[in-house]
Amino acid sequence: MKKKNNKIGILGGTFDPPHKGHLHISRVGIKKLKLDKLIWVVTKKNPLKKKPLLNLKTRIKLSKKVAIKEKKILVQYLDKKIKSTKTFNLLKYMKNKNQKKEIYFLLGADNLVKFNKWQNWKKIPKLAKIVVFPRQNYPVKSMNSILPKILKNNLIYVSCKKVNISSSLIRKFW
Repeated sequence: MKKKNNKIGILGGTFDPPHKGHLHISRVGIKKLKLDKLIWVVTKKNPLKKKPLLNLKTRIKLSKKVAIKEKKILVQYLDKKIKSTKTFNLLKYMKNKNQKKEIYFLLGADNLVKFNKWQNWKKIPKLAKIVVFPRQNYPVKSMNSILPKILKNNLIYVSCKKVNISSSLIRKFW
């Protein structure tokens, strides 16, 4: 029987639409961080972005389809349960629900640049380790922002191949 590490990863977002880039960082995160499971938390709307193109039901369905062969990836919608779309509230909920587990919050380097605009951003590292993945055109920009200096002991940088795809790029072709 395989020993559990008691490590849970969270990849939150609108997944508008989900794509192989989400899958790539999920697989890398599971392997490098030795996660027992990774939860894709699909949110109704990102507070810092425009309204999603696809409706919530479609995004959840597509996310499940993209991750169907991945035993350690679960797709969930928790906005109603936690009564919020904010990352801080999501991580607080996950921490309370999984008190004996280490929580890892995965994000792309592009999000690190805007991280200080997130609600309660300074408290987020107290709830989860922040795992940053490289994104096309962002590694240098995100590393030079003030945030890595403030959050230095709470950031884990994962080096891996960059998948040059994004949901916004895909939407341009729809």
